[in-house]
Amino acid sequence: MGHTATPEADSGGLTATEYRLANGLRVVLSEDHLTPVAAVCLWYDVGSRHEVKGRTGLAHLFEHLMFQGSANVKGNGHFELVQSAGGSLNGTTSFERTNYFETMPAHQLELALWLEADRMGSLLSALDLESLDNQRDVVKNERRQRYDNVPYGTAFERLTAMAYPDGHPYHHTPIGSMADLDAASLEDARAFFRTYYAPNNAVLAVVGDIDPEQTLAWIEKYFGTIPSHDGKPAPRDGSLPGVMGGQLREVVEEDVPSRALMAAYRLPHDGTREADAADLALTVLGGGESSRLHNRLVRRDRSAVAAGFGLLRLAGAPSLGWLDVKTSSGVEVPAVEAAVDEELARFAEEGPTAEEMERAQAQLEREWLDRLATVGGRADELCRYAVLFGDPQLALTAVGRILDITADEVRAVAAATLRPDNRAVLVYEPTGSAAGEGSDEDEEGADQ
Repeated sequence: MGHTATPEADSGGLTATEYRLANGLRVVLSEDHLTPVAAVCLWYDVGSRHEVKGRTGLAHLFEHLMFQGSANVKGNGHFELVQSAGGSLNGTTSFERTNYFETMPAHQLELALWLEADRMGSLLSALDLESLDNQRDVVKNERRQRYDNVPYGTAFERLTAMAYPDGHPYHHTPIGSMADLDAASLEDARAFFRTYYAPNNAVLAVVGDIDPEQTLAWIEKYFGTIPSHDGKPAPRDGSLPGVMGGQLREVVEEDVPSRALMAAYRLPHDGTREADAADLALTVLGGGESSRLHNRLVRRDRSAVAAGFGLLRLAGAPSLGWLDVKTSSGVEVPAVEAAVDEELARFAEEGPTAEEMERAQAQLEREWLDRLATVGGRADELCRYAVLFGDPQLALTAVGRILDITADEVRAVAAATLRPDNRAVLVYEPTGSAAGEGSDEDEEGADQ
């Protein structure tokens, strides 16, 4: 069965057609004949929020294991077949999902569909202790390179652990812990795959220069015989009070280039008007070189070399507003923090100007257009809205909801949430040669 939404005025004429196979696999097709390429994107409704204490990191581990062979594709064959056909591919893991994607020359679409179906349906037959141990070591090395051994590398992990209390499904980040990775057994891995890597727990989007009838026939041929699995447990409750009710604080002394002030604010759930208003507020305050914090801290006061504010949108828990300020040489964090709080308080009182609203909405509109401009980006957005909100059509009209937000809504969400009693704060103090100094190099503010 298929359903195509009538193109709405704010969808740019884009359409998406939805289907569901008998085994529960949800399929979204979107034609675009501008260039002879096609994107395949497969979202599984599994991320780090589905993991239990003592077995963190399994979702991310499977992102790697899915490229290590299946019944008919040995070893590194998935990469080799896609790249030799002129395509590109990858996979990522987040709190709320794991995705896999290929962009192919249009005439190689069938190959990408077969590859995705083969590993969905037969990975368990190829999963052994050798491949598990191999990828376990790869993930542990990734953790060392991206988190443990780089400046400020554990900041996001530390802040999320503070923002979401112990036992909360979002308390730990997707990378997992070294101890839990070591503790994962082959049977743990197999059980995790059986539970979550089933067609009725996935959405498949195909976008680009496609023949919908032929594409659907291939999908039915390769995915239709994979059995569904009904053993998925209900997701744990991620709800929390709207504000933290107090400031949480940690000081980290490490060999970092400069002092830093980072903070995570609890913000509204994704998919709400309030989340869109929060996105606009953070864009005005810290979204680029025209933002208030950049103008105040970097240009005017020269107390910082970088000042950024970004939104981590989350559907199953409160979202996070992520503040990242790197101080100038010799500047103490309290001075920067006082300036930040002054700007946030002024914004909560006055709200954005008409010019700031227009600029922020244009910036978010451009980002939306950039995502939908490529077949891969559009496929990913269709999957996102299908998995997290039940309706892929919402991807095509998201910008209309941003443009509908008023300045008063932006001011109201800032006043309610961007407060000292609603944040987890991380202060970095340099040790060694960097102590008491700061970097004079310009850096980008973190947007986690």
